[in-house]
Amino acid sequence: MKHIDEKRLESELEYRFAYLVEFVGFGEEDIAAIHGAALHLAPRVEALVDAVYEKLFLYDATKRHFVPKQHGYEGNVPRDLSSLTLDHEQIRFRKAHLRDYLVRLVTHAYDAKMVSYLDMVGRIHTAKAGNPEVVVPLVQINALMGFVSDALLQTILSLGLDRDTEVRTLRAFNKLLWLQNDLLARHYLPAA
Repeated sequence: MKHIDEKRLESELEYRFAYLVEFVGFGEEDIAAIHGAALHLAPRVEALVDAVYEKLFLYDATKRHFVPKQHGYEGNVPRDLSSLTLDHEQIRFRKAHLRDYLVRLVTHAYDAKMVSYLDMVGRIHTAKAGNPEVVVPLVQINALMGFVSDALLQTILSLGLDRDTEVRTLRAFNKLLWLQNDLLARHYLPAA
């Protein structure tokens, strides 16, 4: 039986990630499958990003988070929820960040820098980073991750990959999204 230092899981990001990676079995074959999907997914990233924002705009509970000025955004801020449209420059700014995130998932090495980036993705949605006025509740993050997961898996199923590649790719992204989900949720929960 392997000993896991549970206090380190809460205090050391790399230790936590290494534990999760080992536990879910996210390895080099998974990374290769994710990177191998890059060329197939690239033409579909724009549609995936648009689908995410169309979904977020269906609910006031998710759309409201885009009214305050976003961290790093320097342009005009929408007056209110009703004046915020999918083509507003702040939404274009946010869409660019989501595109960058998706590109990083399929092109970058899963090293300490990437783990730190994935962790920052979780932190930026809380008062711990970014604009403290933009705190996205955990229920909204979970809803978003569920939608993104389903949309990404549906996209992979539409690629026409041979069955073995398709299964490897689906399993790899499923593991990756669970890893990301932990790095989101950890910023919402008190340390054990």
